[in-house]
Amino acid sequence: MNKLILVSIGLIMSFSYGCRTAQRSSSAPESSDKNVTTGYSTNFMEQTTWLLGYFSRDRMAIPPHSEWYSKGYDSYQPDQAFITRLQNISRDEITIRIVLGTWCPDSRREVPRFMRIIDLWGFPAEKITFIGVDNEKIAPVGEYEKLNIMRVPTFIFYKNNVEAGRIIEVPLTSLEQDMVNILDKEANKN
Repeated sequence: MNKLILVSIGLIMSFSYGCRTAQRSSSAPESSDKNVTTGYSTNFMEQTTWLLGYFSRDRMAIPPHSEWYSKGYDSYQPDQAFITRLQNISRDEITIRIVLGTWCPDSRREVPRFMRIIDLWGFPAEKITFIGVDNEKIAPVGEYEKLNIMRVPTFIFYKNNVEAGRIIEVPLTSLEQDMVNILDKEANKN
């Protein structure tokens, strides 16, 4: 009985910490990925690996970030029905801001998947802004605090420079379906 209680507490604690707090140990196994080329593991909790502030998508395509980015991007197969629905939504007035922590396993899982959807949708790269945060969810970006970021990754959708909706940390259904739900809801307002 005591073992069951301890296991339950351990599971609850592991799920509750996610990428919300900076309390994760730097030796946490989920924070490192094995480099295929060198065979060494990259500890993404090490501050030297973090992408902070504004950065371009290209930064995720070079080591050490290409280790997780390419794998996540290539392996994700979104639901084509939702991709088709996205393709029927006008992209003209939409912009997207992605706030992520390269130290965060949720960011390393969801951002490559999101970018796969973006590419299949045909959304223009120049209309996406990436902001990297530290493990306190702080970024060296002017007026960053106005974004009110509590968890990462956070995908913020804007229509005519007004926030239309967010996907925070993990999607409610799937990334592509949540995107359609946010953008269809916004399209139905007009």
